[in-house]
Amino acid sequence: MGAHLITGAGSGIGAVVAERLAERGEELWLLARDARRAAELRERYAGARTLVGDLADPAKLSWAFGHQQLPVELDSLLHIAGVVELGTVGELPVKAWQHQLNVNTVAPAEITRLLLPSLRLAKGQVVFVNSGAGLRADAMWAGYAASKFGVRALADALRAEEHDHGIRVTTVYPGRTSTPMQQKVHQQEGREYDPARWIDPASVATAILTAIDLPRDAEITEITVRPGR
Repeated sequence: MGAHLITGAGSGIGAVVAERLAERGEELWLLARDARRAAELRERYAGARTLVGDLADPAKLSWAFGHQQLPVELDSLLHIAGVVELGTVGELPVKAWQHQLNVNTVAPAEITRLLLPSLRLAKGQVVFVNSGAGLRADAMWAGYAASKFGVRALADALRAEEHDHGIRVTTVYPGRTSTPMQQKVHQQEGREYDPARWIDPASVATAILTAIDLPRDAEITEITVRPGR
């Protein structure tokens, strides 16, 4: 049984991954933004442990984690949480840029830094759930895409730096997936949302679990998942 820390376990892809790992009897560590949310996650996932930390304020994560028990050994760190705010470069305010960069890029980098000792002990794996926007930026997507391009750089650098410590690093690039975030995107785009048109979160979860279940003689560095209908 391995130990896995998941961000974004409350809904969408993260919830499916947490449910599947729980069904396997794995040890779950779930990140929550506050104590109330942590209690909700512990109730939802029996036996899970929680850490409290606000991804929107990555400068305080070190202090927050310093006052909580961390896993001694960590088999995987799954960065699944994220935020999106669409807008043109001419209209997107600094606050929207900073929020997306903090949650999507800086916080994952800081959490990874803080948990590297635990990952090194277990020769664990870091999975970054990126986005198609981490490979290409379209109109209205500059802020979000910039944060996801940053995650791609973070993953590539981490892979090179931690290879000798036995840490594997995987980036998953899902296309549009039927999650609450996708519903918000459609609202921002002014389009009707039909979840049946997009990838089921369970399909992305399968890709993530395939990467972490891969035998140690190999490493999946990148997975691109696209809608099949």
